[in-house]
Amino acid sequence: MGRAFEFRKERKMKRWAGMAKTFTRIGREIALAVKAGGPNPEYNSRLRLAMQNAKSANMPKSNVESAIKNASSKEAENFQEVVYEGYAAHGIAVLVETATNNPTRTVANVRMYFDRCGGALGTSGSVSFMFNRKGVFKVKAEGHNWDDLELELIDAGLDELKREEDEMVLYTDFKDFGSMQKALEDRNIETTSAQLEWLPTQTKKLNDTEVDQVIKLIDKLEEDDDVLNVFHMMDMSE
Repeated sequence: MGRAFEFRKERKMKRWAGMAKTFTRIGREIALAVKAGGPNPEYNSRLRLAMQNAKSANMPKSNVESAIKNASSKEAENFQEVVYEGYAAHGIAVLVETATNNPTRTVANVRMYFDRCGGALGTSGSVSFMFNRKGVFKVKAEGHNWDDLELELIDAGLDELKREEDEMVLYTDFKDFGSMQKALEDRNIETTSAQLEWLPTQTKKLNDTEVDQVIKLIDKLEEDDDVLNVFHMMDMSE
């Protein structure tokens, strides 16, 4: 199996391995959700989503409640969502989602990571046209009749349904994210993760040495507390 395939497998474990960083990032997602829609999850679908992702990451309930309380206070840090675009080595387009209270610091760090790893930070719109923003929901595969559910969820905006090991992955258009979230909640289907992702419209296959160079940049970006997600166009198949 190629290095890209190994990297994809490693990512599933690594994403939740560093709990302190994971909780920091979920805390920022909660802060952004509260800022956008208030502290009551009943009326704030984005906050419900952040809380579900916190549960999936085994974030203690007390941490979640504290994050909501802190985000609701007058002294709350003012986090901003900023997306950076650029190219990694070998022409691999990269999108970096951040939540930052200091954009000057964040852009300087992101530019440094690109430069040191053989890439270049671009301007807004320089690579985003090569991606589609999709809602991606992951659900445990067992315990559901997916033939029936697939037909039902089409009305909620289901674009595609795939099985990945013991999970089903549901894809929706960006605009249908909320309706799909509600459809799953109405059917008491608990997601293991749910988020908006930038999916490449085309991918590029690299050899193992080239893959390692791109992975070096991705690792550097993901180690930064301001970075929420990193998306790229590298071919991750076997």
